[in-house]
Order: sequence, then C-alpha cells, then structure tokens
Amino acid sequence: MTVLPLPPCFFSLSESLVLGQQIARAAGLTVTPLEERNFEGGEFKLRPLESVRGRVVFVCQSLAGTDDAPVAARLLRLFFLLSGLRDAGAREVIAVLPYLTFARKDRRTQLRDPVNTRYVAQLLEAAGAQRVMALDVHNPAAFDNAFRIPTDHLSALPMFADHFVRNLPDSPLAVVSPDVGGIKRAQLFRELLEARLGREVELAFIEKRRAAGVVSGGTLVGLGSG
Repeated sequence: MTVLPLPPCFFSLSESLVLGQQIARAAGLTVTPLEERNFEGGEFKLRPLESVRGRVVFVCQSLAGTDDAPVAARLLRLFFLLSGLRDAGAREVIAVLPYLTFARKDRRTQLRDPVNTRYVAQLLEAAGAQRVMALDVHNPAAFDNAFRIPTDHLSALPMFADHFVRNLPDSPLAVVSPDVGGIKRAQLFRELLEARLGREVELAFIEKRRAAGVVSGGTLVGLGSG
C-alpha cells in the first residue's frame, strides 16, 4: 500500500498576508488558516487551524518594519509561529522571508560591534526554522555563512531586467550603484540588461562614506566616462 505524502501548508502572518497570498497563488498553493489573537499588554497567540503533523510547512513573513508592525514585533511573531509549528509536529518548517532585516550589519567595523545578521540566524534556528528562503539580501555570502541550516537566496534581478527591456527597449540605460558596496550587484544587473538588449549599458556608482552615522561624499563616478 502506497502512502501519499501530505500536501504542504503555507502560512502568512497578517502583516504580510497580501504578499503571502500572492506568493502562495504563484506556487499553486492556498494560504492555510491561522488564528491570530491579540491580548492586553501587547501579548498574542498564534495557532494553526489545520493539522501540520508530518507536513512540510512554509511561513511567509516580511521583516521590513512599518509603523503598525515594527521589525521587533514582526520578528517575535515569526519566532513564536515557527516554534508553535515545530511543537505541533511539522515535518519541516521553512521560513520564507521576502525581506531579511538586520542583514546589513553582517560584520564588525568598529570595536565591540555586533554582528546582527548572525544573531538573527541563530534566533531563527532556535525557533525551529529548518530552511530559510530570502530575496536579494544585502550580502549573499554573509547570509550563507550566518546559518547552519540550508538557505536559498533568490533574486528579483531577472524580473527587473525584463521590466526595463520591455518598457525601455530603445532608451539609453545606465545602472548606478548607491555606493561602492553595491557595485557587484549593479554589475550583475548591467550584464543581465546587456544580454537581453544586445547592446551596451553604462555602469556608475556614487562615492559615499559613512562614519558615526554621518554620510559624506556624493560624487557620481563612472557615468559617461567611456
């Protein structure tokens, strides 16, 4: 007798529900119902309304803070849901994070600096995440190195390239990085555009320095230099 695998579940917390519904629809899934109750003093309860025992479970939560759902609240709600699903018997819990917060602080630049990317990774693992999927993180290498569980780094650059090729097929184009650190990503995007357009696309960057929270510089380098 062959036992068919149970279908996966796809949860999305309310602050990410619209995005979660769109992702689930594109994946051929439906959003699994979730009870979300708020109590006095800021406490809450999250409970799946379907059995997750033995099932692969996806949890969608964007960690980009808003006025009504700041980063800390989004993180805590995600941690609690991941832990609850693990305790409810989920076979595999996969965190789908369209935006991964604290990813820019991935190394020490001053004495006693925190490495927030690694701290978030440790908390996600402790909460029960067994795989993490993220989109266009600040530093893919730091993202991979921060986790001890499997990770999937997805990129929207091909979709952006298709958008500009479709809407600006004959216009002169330039890709500009906001700083030196973003040049590699800008170069990848430029190469995608050139491959799709069959012509040259310019590349430039803004010379910028940051010290003690103060940004200086602002010179545009490279545009038109060829």
